[in-house]
Amino acid sequence: MGSRLTDNLNSLYFSAANKLKSNKKKKKVIAYVEGYEDVFFWRDILSEFETDNLMFEVCLPSRSNLARGKKSVLMNYLGDKLGKSMIACVDADYDWLMQGSSEFCAKYFMNNPYVIHTYVYAIENFQCYAPSLHNVCVMATLNDREYFSFEDYLKAYSHIIYDLFLWSIWFHRQKRGNDFSITTFNNIVTINNLNTFHPEVALEKMRRKVNHELNILQRKYPEAKSHLVGLSNELYKLGVNPDNTYLFVNGHHLMGNVVMQALTPICNILRRQRETEIKRLAVHRTQMNNELSSYDHSQIPIEQIIRRNTEYKASPQYKQIENDINRLIARITGSPTAMDEGNGEEKDLNLADGERSEE
Repeated sequence: MGSRLTDNLNSLYFSAANKLKSNKKKKKVIAYVEGYEDVFFWRDILSEFETDNLMFEVCLPSRSNLARGKKSVLMNYLGDKLGKSMIACVDADYDWLMQGSSEFCAKYFMNNPYVIHTYVYAIENFQCYAPSLHNVCVMATLNDREYFSFEDYLKAYSHIIYDLFLWSIWFHRQKRGNDFSITTFNNIVTINNLNTFHPEVALEKMRRKVNHELNILQRKYPEAKSHLVGLSNELYKLGVNPDNTYLFVNGHHLMGNVVMQALTPICNILRRQRETEIKRLAVHRTQMNNELSSYDHSQIPIEQIIRRNTEYKASPQYKQIENDINRLIARITGSPTAMDEGNGEEKDLNLADGERSEE
């Protein structure tokens, strides 16, 4: 047992604190996240589920050091402490697609009702949700003209990388991630020198790199061939298909090396176009300078806009998060949907040894 009070906080502690409050007070559920950038993302989601009787508070896992990341959150700080008054909200990474093939995934991730995860690789994948990216450009540039189809771009990208992505998942399920690491995969599926008027050129260049690596892997690991078709069918049931593979690759890589490669030049074009219109329509230089200054102050850097993008909520993966939160709330509030069918009593999982039920 830790020597500090904060070392011993668990769901039971917060449940007891809730009971000390007036009945008019809302029940508070502490939601721990991985890092600073996750706070707004999960705050925006969880706020939609708050009621007159229930509220969430999003926190970082430790106030004594700067350790971050999912394994740090779930293993080092929270582990068995989670419960009805303390939950964790984390990126899925590859763990959702591993389906319990690792000890960490099985113990701390897949079978814990108090862990909410993204289903896509990370929050950046949601922020890069293709149907939302035109609006991201509009918010950044205040120009609604559409010169580039982000949906077609990311669909084409996904089709090209899909087979190589299957290999990546197969290696990790076989606990052979060192044979074909995520870093190696990312290096191959990077977009370089994208011309937004002819994106097919950069995509074709990447396709050649992908096909070259596929030929190497097929020769080096012939035993994998019989497993990849079945893996493809299984991943399809988990929401992965050739059209949306971009949602399940490393989120930092996707944003920096695929999406921003298109967003940045497109926003530059839209800004220059708006500035040209102002110069053309201005009656005199003073008016032109005033309008250009006003337009300049109205813009927001694209990097800030995409980090605050919330227009991913039409995606199927977000609907899965909604379902998980609804089940969590049913468990917290004692709804019959959270009851054990065997004896009508609620299951209270992942409590530390010796702890009694929170009810």
